[in-house]
Amino acid sequence: MAVALSTVLLTAQTRIIPPDNKYTPAQDVQLGREAAVEAEKQLPVMRDDSVTSYVEDIGQRLVNAVPPELRHPEFRYSFKVVNVREINAFALPGGPMYVNRGMIEAAKTEGEIAGVMAHELSHVVLRHGTAQASKATKYEVGQVAGAILGSIIGGGWGQVISAGTQFGIGAAFMRFSREFEHDADIQGTQIMARAGYDPRDMANMFRTIEKQGGSNGPQWLSDHPNPGNRYDYITKEAQMLRVSNPIGVTRGFDQVQAHLRSLPRAPTTEEATKNAGRRTSTGTGTGTSGRAGDVPTGRVAPPSSRYMTYDEGNLFRVSVPSNWQELQNGGDVTFAPSGGYGTYNGQTVYTHGIQIGLTRNESHDLQTATDELINGFAQSNPDMGRPSRYEQISVNGHRSLRTTMSNRNEVTRNPETIQLVTTDLGNGDVLFSIGVAPNDEFNSYRGVFNKIVSSMRLTN
Repeated sequence: MAVALSTVLLTAQTRIIPPDNKYTPAQDVQLGREAAVEAEKQLPVMRDDSVTSYVEDIGQRLVNAVPPELRHPEFRYSFKVVNVREINAFALPGGPMYVNRGMIEAAKTEGEIAGVMAHELSHVVLRHGTAQASKATKYEVGQVAGAILGSIIGGGWGQVISAGTQFGIGAAFMRFSREFEHDADIQGTQIMARAGYDPRDMANMFRTIEKQGGSNGPQWLSDHPNPGNRYDYITKEAQMLRVSNPIGVTRGFDQVQAHLRSLPRAPTTEEATKNAGRRTSTGTGTGTSGRAGDVPTGRVAPPSSRYMTYDEGNLFRVSVPSNWQELQNGGDVTFAPSGGYGTYNGQTVYTHGIQIGLTRNESHDLQTATDELINGFAQSNPDMGRPSRYEQISVNGHRSLRTTMSNRNEVTRNPETIQLVTTDLGNGDVLFSIGVAPNDEFNSYRGVFNKIVSSMRLTN
């Protein structure tokens, strides 16, 4: 105790309480292992002992500083470096962590690297990934692994790995909430201090990320929404965590940065994906069966006048045309006709149909939440137009907004119309539905989409 107190004096530090979680720590480990296997099929992990061992040393130092009440003996921590240029890092449930080479190269001190890693480690020990997944109680553990992976990675890699939809989303797992981000910031500062780092280095690194333009900063920021006043509250917390002789610029830090500078320049995520050949279609043909392995043709039968009701666990019931099929995509569900869905560029896409899912409303303002959802769609749909005016409607007695947007289908390259309906469920939850049809067919599908939405009955 005397040795610990000579390193850091913890005064009135903020207490962070882990959120409710329906998963067990052992299931965190299972999910993390499954997701890590998929991640390493896609990510260009560096096989460089000097870089890997340096990051492992920082990671282990941070793990040893985790407070006793947040330690889980089941967890198995690992630390690997991804050879891409963007400033980013992510950690999976149960312990696997991945740090982009760009993050190491952008840091000014070892403490700044430790700050980002402490933030990601805090998501793990607070079990934020499975706490977020707990909402999708209908789905088995194995079914949410890819969705959790895609949401935590975010950015370009998340779109490749989550294989959600052409919009690149995994419904309930899109990203950590601002509340979780705030808690990971605060818990991370405390872990840093216990490990002998100055927590202000975390604030400085986040400021560096915010100042980055182009392809660097926005990826990390889009995956880690700023709770507001991030720099200020981290600095304030740091003032309560006085560290004597904090670790700053070390010999190991200088050596690893010099070594990275001697290597060929890291590719962007997009370049790495292309180089690995991952943008080629995974489809087995161009048939009209609509199987997940086929490329959708867009040639579909008209919607049946008969409707079939589906019970989506403890979320909702909905009725759709009887000749449409149900497709589970991680945390959301899509209903589409044969020939109107399939696989393209490693993702499940559809030309006709409707997708329904759940997201978080951190602003507690439905229009703001809808704007944020659309902005997320736009990141993976560069041809998507801005929304038309918002129309206020009611879905099962809940306030809802309806709007339409133009887009160009990724597969057929034909113009299409997207109808988005968002419904405020309260408690920060927003249910959304996305109806898609080609422009020249949308008027006949609009009534079908509206009938589907009006049939929804919330069961929880």
